[in-house]
Amino acid sequence: MEQEYFEANRQAWNLRTAVHKNSAFYDVAGFKAGKSSLNAIELEEVGDVVGKRLLHLQCHFGQDTLSWARLGAEATGIDLSDEAIKEAEKLNRELGLDARFVCSNVYDLKENLQGQFDIVFTSYGVIGWLPDLNRWAEVIAHFLKPGGTFYMAEFHPVVWMFDNEFAQVQYPYHNTSEPIVEEQTGTYADRDAPIRYKEYSWNHSLSEVITALLNQGLKLELFHEFPYSPYNCFSHTVQGPDGYWRIKHLQNLIPMVYSVKCRKM
Repeated sequence: MEQEYFEANRQAWNLRTAVHKNSAFYDVAGFKAGKSSLNAIELEEVGDVVGKRLLHLQCHFGQDTLSWARLGAEATGIDLSDEAIKEAEKLNRELGLDARFVCSNVYDLKENLQGQFDIVFTSYGVIGWLPDLNRWAEVIAHFLKPGGTFYMAEFHPVVWMFDNEFAQVQYPYHNTSEPIVEEQTGTYADRDAPIRYKEYSWNHSLSEVITALLNQGLKLELFHEFPYSPYNCFSHTVQGPDGYWRIKHLQNLIPMVYSVKCRKM
């Protein structure tokens, strides 16, 4: 069944990519003109990437990967969606950058990519598409050089417990192993987009994330939680004077994002 879930999600992200590349949310025109897609959270916490080999897991159509490349990283992005990778390669060529992109499921990456990296990076709305974080963490450890850094910024699992209106708790905090199956229309970047698809996802508690990484011998160096999102991708949000987004009736009551930084010893 797992391969059926991944195939459905691949098709869903292919449909999303066709919408996202033309959306105001992703602002490709601004990006081409020099705007970075990275946020203050990850820029501050990852630090200097000049001359470092960086592997970006689940990179969508490559804007963050290319933003790291602009900052001097030797960047490689991977994603399940073949349409997203095609768009990433197109952007890479248009911008004259030297990033590399690979179409692969995270779990299959050892068969599709060689080498080790100074930094493995992943961010925002990614691990929920993976059922087993032990396998995910094993891939991270495999591709990290000794002394290398793994960094993730991700939406907080508390956010994923709520229904789409943030009116009630609908989903479990912990991973039940069974996928959350949803029929979707539109996308967070354009809620009125004329696309329809089925998707499969899994919620992952903070303890599941951190334990999976520790079990691979990675040393936890940083763990932060934030009561806001850098993206306006949820319903009923309001933007604060700091520029960040919060759920209007839950402002500063729930965590919305967390970050983790580990080192391979």
